[in-house]
Amino acid sequence: QVHLVESGGGLVQAGGSLRLSCAASGSIFSINAMGWYRQAPGKQRGLVAAITSGGSTNYADSVKGRFTISNDNAKNTVYLQMNRLKPEDTAVYYCAAGHVNSYATIWNFGSWGQGTQVTVSS
Repeated sequence: QVHLVESGGGLVQAGGSLRLSCAASGSIFSINAMGWYRQAPGKQRGLVAAITSGGSTNYADSVKGRFTISNDNAKNTVYLQMNRLKPEDTAVYYCAAGHVNSYATIWNFGSWGQGTQVTVSS
């Protein structure tokens, strides 16, 4: 089992930046991908960004050019740098861990963090 702990959420004005971190522990050998999802009130949880252990990335169209996902395999940690934040980015952000196929086209996440709130004021 993989245990995930997120940090870095908070309140920021539109146009500002935040950096989320997620540290993984436990059965790290069983995963080769990590990612970030978000869920706003009344909406379904959706992918924000994901990254393979080799560094291949996948982004939601709404965050391309503004958010950057990165990882530090030595620390078993994934980061989400969020720039030029918009009020519509307000949501609970969840870290996820799981598997991706060799072509980085099929992502499956089975472990989840507790979530961290990101609020962007206008």
